[in-house]
Amino acid sequence: MAITVSRYGKVGYHFATANINWTSGTIKVALCSASYTPDLDAHEFFSSVTNELGTANGYTAGGATLGTKTTAYISADDQTALRAANTVWTPATGETLTARYAVVYRDTGSGATSPLMVLVDFGENVVATGAAFTIDWNDTGGVLKI
Repeated sequence: MAITVSRYGKVGYHFATANINWTSGTIKVALCSASYTPDLDAHEFFSSVTNELGTANGYTAGGATLGTKTTAYISADDQTALRAANTVWTPATGETLTARYAVVYRDTGSGATSPLMVLVDFGENVVATGAAFTIDWNDTGGVLKI
């Protein structure tokens, strides 16, 4: 399975205008089904995201808040990596959690003003049945590099 990590088009604008503060802002990751059709240019706010998973099977609508957010300068590629602790959802025994996409966004409390940051495309549906569904942010080079 090839995982692709992409930036939403206006993430740089939202960093530049202080709409996103990595260290102090509430940054969340939400899961979507394969029915979501990402548009990196047109989708700017969380209200544009469709087919988010509903509250069930260890997942809560709106996603999980990223914890242990840090930054690290990578001199080899002259970039700063925005990192976070792994995100884990655990369905109960016999329950199944299935997602194709993860969407990282800054939560303002309103989907209409919560800027989108990153789209993680797992390349196919990822299924966890009675086991942890984990996003290892180190495997994706951090949440985002700028």
